[in-house]
Amino acid sequence: MAAEADSEDRDRRKPASDEAHSAFSQPAGVADAAVFEDEQPTSEFAAPAGTAAVPTEPEGSAFALPATYSGRHSPPAYTPGQGYPVSRMKESPWQDRMRTMLRMPVGDRPVPEAVQRVSEDSGPAVGRVLDLTLRIGELLLAGGEGAEDVEAAMFAVARAYGLDRCEPTVTFTMLSITHQPSLVDDPVSASRTVRRRGTDYTRLAAVFRLVDDINEHEGEISLEEAYRRLAEIRRNRHPYPGWVLTLAAGVLAGAASTLVGGGVLVFFAAAIGAVLGDRLAWLCAGRGLPEFYQFVVAGMPPAALGVALKLAQIDVRASAVITGGLFALLPGRALVAAVQDGLTGYYITASARLLEVMYLFIGIIMGVLVVIYIGLQLHAEPNPEEALQITSQPVTQILASMVLVFTFAILLQQERSTVLIVTLNGGVAWVTYGALHYAAHLAPVPSTAIAAGLVGLFGQLFSRYRFASALPFVTAAIGPLLPGSATYYGLLLIAENRLSMGFASLTNAAAIAFAIAIGVNLGSEASRLFMRIPGSASAAKRRAAKRTRGF
Repeated sequence: MAAEADSEDRDRRKPASDEAHSAFSQPAGVADAAVFEDEQPTSEFAAPAGTAAVPTEPEGSAFALPATYSGRHSPPAYTPGQGYPVSRMKESPWQDRMRTMLRMPVGDRPVPEAVQRVSEDSGPAVGRVLDLTLRIGELLLAGGEGAEDVEAAMFAVARAYGLDRCEPTVTFTMLSITHQPSLVDDPVSASRTVRRRGTDYTRLAAVFRLVDDINEHEGEISLEEAYRRLAEIRRNRHPYPGWVLTLAAGVLAGAASTLVGGGVLVFFAAAIGAVLGDRLAWLCAGRGLPEFYQFVVAGMPPAALGVALKLAQIDVRASAVITGGLFALLPGRALVAAVQDGLTGYYITASARLLEVMYLFIGIIMGVLVVIYIGLQLHAEPNPEEALQITSQPVTQILASMVLVFTFAILLQQERSTVLIVTLNGGVAWVTYGALHYAAHLAPVPSTAIAAGLVGLFGQLFSRYRFASALPFVTAAIGPLLPGSATYYGLLLIAENRLSMGFASLTNAAAIAFAIAIGVNLGSEASRLFMRIPGSASAAKRRAAKRTRGF
């Protein structure tokens, strides 16, 4: 029995296996160390026992939390890595805020604020948001808005509904937008083709108000409400009936003929010619003829009346009749939009717009040249130099220029509240041009550029004050500056087979037209010196487009 007890005692002391024995186990016969409940593992960075606690970092230390670390006191602007803060204040127009973010890399754009409009559980309705964005962009592009402003509006709408990682793309006839939720998700793309274009600045202003309301932080515009308002904008009729537009075209041509030295008889002759040309153009449009042929037939009646006055040997400025008709036809709006797109880096759209302007201009030339050539065969004996002999009549010309701008604004279907403003803007433009050209004897091209610069400056300031598009405040105001006289002079010389002088005059007319477009764009950019730009007190830090630089 004693032997068996000794064997059991040895088995109890023997480990069950090698794994049961650890180098860190308590040796046999050694008392266990006392373990205190409040003892915790320490770090080599902990303060040693008995030393005073390290005081907190004073204000201004590199390791101290900033005073505005709390979200309640955080600044109202987001600053990306490049240091361009995006303002969220109402004083900064959404056009400038969106344009600033479009020129940032996608990763540096600020995350949109958590403003509702979509369900947090389901997330934004991507398909419907992209469709709404494209429909709004289509109305803006069809109304003549520049590609940069169309992209800014599309980005603003998509961002307002929670789609911040969007890339809109605008060309002359195609709109597209791509949304990629993250780097690992598949992108969603949608596109829309612009097939019809029209001039209705009332509709354009309504679309801008819709975009502004969508971006308003206080106003919650749901997708259903936005679609409803967009449908109302599409259904709304033009503010002026057809007979008012035809009458406005006639008065515009008459005012333009007075501007270049015509009298009362010339005024009525130019007005009648423009009315006949407008009705013929409407007839061709109703038959589905392209716009090129519409401009061909629209230029014939004023030229025919001018030739008829010359054949009747009536002592009037017959050239002013044709010049007045040209003022009503020259595509100044399309030219300004084309040059603006080119200067802002949208070269494909700018090239397409310039090609459109060239086709329309050639159509006008063909219509007028045919009539002038027939008049020469009938021995009309026009005087080419008469077109350039414009006497200075300050009061009469200022009133004629303002009437021209007023009727031009009606032709553009502008809101009644903007007609008076753009009329005053056009009057200022002509006063500036007259003071520089007639009083200071400055050349026509720089005089026109300076006057157009003032038009762009005031137009942009008015548009930012009203949070609207700048086109209603600019397009009609450049009407008195259009090169109608130089164009007619060149056409008459070409009809008389003096080709070199004729093409030189047309080149001068093209230079004046480009001076108008560049001046308007330069004035618009200069207006940013007087506006609050996102993240900057001046326009000096506005980020420019860098698409084709080689460094």
